[in-house]
Amino acid sequence: MTFLESTFGLQGKTAVITGGAGTLCGAIGEAYIRAGGNVILWDIRAEALSARVGQLNEACGCCGRVDAVEVDLLNEPSIQEALTKSVTKFGRVDVLVNGAGGNRGKCALTDVKEEDFEFVLKLNLIAGCLLPTKHFARYWIENRIRGAVLNIASMAAFSPLSGVWAYSAAKAAVMNQTMAHAKELAPWGIRVNGIAPGFFVADQNRRLLLNEDGSLTQRGRDVIAHTPMQRFGDPNDLAAAAVFLAADGAAFVSGVTLPVDGAFLCHSI
Repeated sequence: MTFLESTFGLQGKTAVITGGAGTLCGAIGEAYIRAGGNVILWDIRAEALSARVGQLNEACGCCGRVDAVEVDLLNEPSIQEALTKSVTKFGRVDVLVNGAGGNRGKCALTDVKEEDFEFVLKLNLIAGCLLPTKHFARYWIENRIRGAVLNIASMAAFSPLSGVWAYSAAKAAVMNQTMAHAKELAPWGIRVNGIAPGFFVADQNRRLLLNEDGSLTQRGRDVIAHTPMQRFGDPNDLAAAAVFLAADGAAFVSGVTLPVDGAFLCHSI
């Protein structure tokens, strides 16, 4: 292999990507395939999973190197069953991308509904980080595999975004758990890192950022004004960072959350 292939390639590795039917996770999946890896998408939405697998096969010409498993990430028996199926498909799993997550709208603090707050917290922290990592860590330790976890955090992990109370709290907790899991699992050679995306247009925030005609909403204008690079992120921006953190070239990198944000966190006046 060339230097780039041995350092940043994923040849022979298999990655499970939760929330795999989504836009950004689909981009990460495509990048992993192009880097030489196998990909198994996990999601609770069977129809969306099937569509994403078809899209990846068409984009990469990778028949046989991408598959999907339907799973409920708030149900531990479902997670364990999905992991067993995934290991059977390609013989082993080396990488876990905790991409499942989302939000339920934006509101004033005085209008927060407890049930919505609890749902978003569980979706992003419990389903989107803790439970999958628990089961993969046990599998890796038992099989002496030096696995890698990639958590999806957010700009809200560093500083809360206005009006998205549970999402900000959950993503801050994801960054905290990234560090805690990295310390816990380091003796087994298991790495845990995170990515904190800036503003990328995806299914969950499209209507917050863009009008139906594609023009910017007020929220979208505020985001661009706060982003020194003056644009939203492209999915490929996130995918490249995800490849690096999963590859052997990052063998001594663990416990970090890498902003991919167009210098959003650097903005000040």
